[in-house]
Amino acid sequence: MIQNKRNKLELTWIGKEDEILAVEPRLLIENQQYSWGGVEAGILPNGNQWLGNMLIHGDNLLALRALEQNFTGAVKCIYIDPPYNVDAMNIHYDDFVEHSIWLSRIKPRLEILRRLLTDDGVIFIQISDEEQAYLKVLCDEVFGRSNFVNMISVNMKNIAGASGGGEDKRLKKNCEYILIYAKDYEKMQLFNGPYSYTEMSDLIQQYKDDGRSWKYTSVLVDPGEKVYIGSTVDGDGNEIKVYIRKNPIIKSVGQLAKQDGISEKEAYKRYGVNIFQTTNAQSSIRSRIMEYREEHNIDEDVLSIEYIPKTGKNKGKIYEQFYKGDKCRLFVWLRDTSEVIKGELYKKDLQGTYWDMNAWMKNLTKEGNVEFPQGKKPEKLIAQIISMITIQGELVLDSFLGSGTTAASALKMKRRWIGIEMGNHAYTHCAPRLKRVIDGDDKGGITSDENWQGGGGFKFYELAPSLLNHDKYGNLVINKDYNADMLAAAMAKHQGFTYSPDTEVYWRQGRSSEHDFIFTTTQLITAEMLETIHDQLGEDESLLICCTKFQPECRNKYSNITIKKIPKVLLDTCEFDHDDYSLNIVSVPDIDDEEWDDLDPEGDLEPTEELND
Repeated sequence: MIQNKRNKLELTWIGKEDEILAVEPRLLIENQQYSWGGVEAGILPNGNQWLGNMLIHGDNLLALRALEQNFTGAVKCIYIDPPYNVDAMNIHYDDFVEHSIWLSRIKPRLEILRRLLTDDGVIFIQISDEEQAYLKVLCDEVFGRSNFVNMISVNMKNIAGASGGGEDKRLKKNCEYILIYAKDYEKMQLFNGPYSYTEMSDLIQQYKDDGRSWKYTSVLVDPGEKVYIGSTVDGDGNEIKVYIRKNPIIKSVGQLAKQDGISEKEAYKRYGVNIFQTTNAQSSIRSRIMEYREEHNIDEDVLSIEYIPKTGKNKGKIYEQFYKGDKCRLFVWLRDTSEVIKGELYKKDLQGTYWDMNAWMKNLTKEGNVEFPQGKKPEKLIAQIISMITIQGELVLDSFLGSGTTAASALKMKRRWIGIEMGNHAYTHCAPRLKRVIDGDDKGGITSDENWQGGGGFKFYELAPSLLNHDKYGNLVINKDYNADMLAAAMAKHQGFTYSPDTEVYWRQGRSSEHDFIFTTTQLITAEMLETIHDQLGEDESLLICCTKFQPECRNKYSNITIKKIPKVLLDTCEFDHDDYSLNIVSVPDIDDEEWDDLDPEGDLEPTEELND
């Protein structure tokens, strides 16, 4: 790590400052053979139209670049589980070289992912200890150190590839790590959970066994008649309405169990929403209510107040609190820290930065009915992340989709999603798994937790080939695989226009505003054609023409028409005819000619090809 000329600490490595052309913004082409189910349209947070869930097959750096135009500022939650670079320290490379390659490949992905996030969006990056420290410093640079939220340690000791260590000099590995960054910490909302759950009767028994006092034993059976007696104000001058409660009824859980002829466990389930304990909470509002009670000589045992909190989980809503006795002991409700799940009452406690997922790893191979031994994550883990930061209908993205866990979890939780997978897993794992979820045939994972019955759908996309490729002389020319419509769409994307061809005016193929249009053609642009188009343009309208040839007299003929020649206009904008930006690093040892002949007796391989192929 170095301190640069701007006095900013940053991570540096071999190749970081190498100049490379930008990644090409490819088209996404639907492969209807793999698309499935219904698609719901809508509007994204950035104002663009949502056309449905997306499963994209292809290199994820190219895919992210393809998404950038329409999805910048649209994604609420990103979860990625990139290759961990676990083979970095090997005999064939100095490990700092491989670290450099890994960092050089992950950095541009992080930069695009940051741009895709909404202003209040959050990214979760799961990683092992091989690259965690390097990745943390890199993320500080990309996202800003002030936007670091937490690092979670996740117990996943039964997952393949994570337990390792054995009986050697290293301790057994049973944790992975999740780095959490906000796009803008100030705009990020409070996390919703995550929580750990303990069945209530088990928890009470634990307290008894440990000799601790269980304090949630009172029940507000009847809050009494509510009578407004006046108002006071908090420290900021905001109104607090004060009520006395006439003839409230409070009983113990034990009394009610005996009264109803049921067990205490049943009483906790029956009366759980009204069970409370009281506490001498140290708060400015409680102090103000104590003063108000004394000032107005209030004798009633129970008071309640209503006010609108300015912070916390009840921010902006009318909130009610109860107080008891001269000391105004605050009612703390069991319902605020418990939840009924499948008819049982559970105490829920906010988790910290250690998550134990070991229990969810035991049947992991069965989730989704797909085998993915080297990197599968449980739906429970992904669901916990998604629920922390999103609500139904918000967009989740995973650009290292693997077996499809993030997309499957998002579907069951009724979130929008985009998943990217470069390998054949897109066909063999992701698509079949998601079809089963949509058809209601996936019974594992979080299906029962979410009461998932099926529904939804997705479109399957392939990356278009490079717009320009090399001819036999090494020159970049327009790819022959591009028809007229693809060329027009690609040029619109390259030039920052939205492709939306007008059915009535042929040259209006796309627009960047209400008055600025683009037209792409392989026809010769003549002076006569240009004059006809100019006559149809409005006074406040402009047109960009991208073509392969035009008559010399057309150049600069009209101030509101610009002509650019293909492919010249593209040559210095990005890197073309490049399809592999893989994050996976394959090491190739140095081999002399004699060794190479032994490996390749037929002479079919080039010495630069990957040996493990």
